[in-house]
Amino acid sequence: MSLLACFKVALGALRLNALRTLLAMLGIIIGVASVITMSSISSGAQQRIEAIIDSLGTNLLIIRPGSGGFGGRRGGAGTNTPFTERDVTALRNELPDISAISGEVNASAPVVLGNNNWTTNVVGGHQDYLEARAWVLKEGRLFSQREVSSKAKVAIIGQTIVKELFDGSSPIGEKFRIKNIPFEVIGVLSEKGQSSFGTDQDDLVIAPISTVRARISGRSNSSVANAVPRIYALMTPGTDMTQAQAEIEDLLRERRRIKPGAEDDFSVRNLAEFIRSRTETQRIMGVLLAITATISLIVGGIGIMNIMLVSVTERTREIGVRMAIGARGKDIMTQFLVEAITLCFIGGLIGLALGAGLTAALAKYTDFPQAFEGSFVIVAVAASTLVGVFFGFYPAKRASKLNPIDALRFE
Repeated sequence: MSLLACFKVALGALRLNALRTLLAMLGIIIGVASVITMSSISSGAQQRIEAIIDSLGTNLLIIRPGSGGFGGRRGGAGTNTPFTERDVTALRNELPDISAISGEVNASAPVVLGNNNWTTNVVGGHQDYLEARAWVLKEGRLFSQREVSSKAKVAIIGQTIVKELFDGSSPIGEKFRIKNIPFEVIGVLSEKGQSSFGTDQDDLVIAPISTVRARISGRSNSSVANAVPRIYALMTPGTDMTQAQAEIEDLLRERRRIKPGAEDDFSVRNLAEFIRSRTETQRIMGVLLAITATISLIVGGIGIMNIMLVSVTERTREIGVRMAIGARGKDIMTQFLVEAITLCFIGGLIGLALGAGLTAALAKYTDFPQAFEGSFVIVAVAASTLVGVFFGFYPAKRASKLNPIDALRFE
């Protein structure tokens, strides 16, 4: 009997017991659908993480003071003695692998234009701030070193500020107030959207660090003159990030007079560590996904085997008749094996459609990242087919070994 004839016979047998066929396929359907959905979520999460890391820059080092203490109590990260403008200058001048470096000062402040007002995050940075943070200007210009030195009242604003204060029109050259201090808009940032923590990255104003420190954040009253709470150092492409991190740590230990063997009072965070963590997380997710998929498909395969064994028992007399008129054991085995594969294949296609539908629904109605890839189709079809071969082999083998005389006598 040809494979095509076996396939037609299999479809006929499955149609005769449609409800039982559907129940038998249910395990395969759920297994494949769950694998497709979880794979889409996993792939989407991976792409989002990669986008976040790419937006930060894989060759970016973030330098912060460590945890400080007062009266026996320890503060959080960043509470130790801050850096200074001299530290930023020393890093810029003594480490040639740094392509862009900027300090950062943050403050929350109201911004006002006419009857429009909004409370936003005001960020102070040096002239290299946008390059170090991988932010792009949509229009306008950056502030210069001279404007940083002179504490110029100029600002670059995000798209949310454009919308809230300027009603979406071009604000270049316009003036608005931060804490009743007039600032001129010299640039507008391109839209960045939400961060991985759900915060609006377009809701900010960037101004020279000296201006923000002296007029907005109150840092000029700090015990440390020209304090810089955080530094971003962008390394040139191809730089050994581990070596660059060690060089920065050595220079800062020397400048902060930390004795040999003593613990650093600052931290240098290498985004390459985030990449390693992401890779490990993806590996763990892949293992869990493989385990879940295996369990789901094994459960579905056991259901297929049970149904096929029942089918062999019910059709014992039919098998005897086929053998009596010349069918060989190989023909009987092929027939039942094709039937099992067809059962799993159809279940896999239904599960694939269901998984794609769930993925589309999650993408539309939730914030879960989704990424449906063509390779998922191949994997789903191949997996369901292999389940049919594996769990259909024993029932097919059993049917092929039946004695024709005993099969004809079976009631």
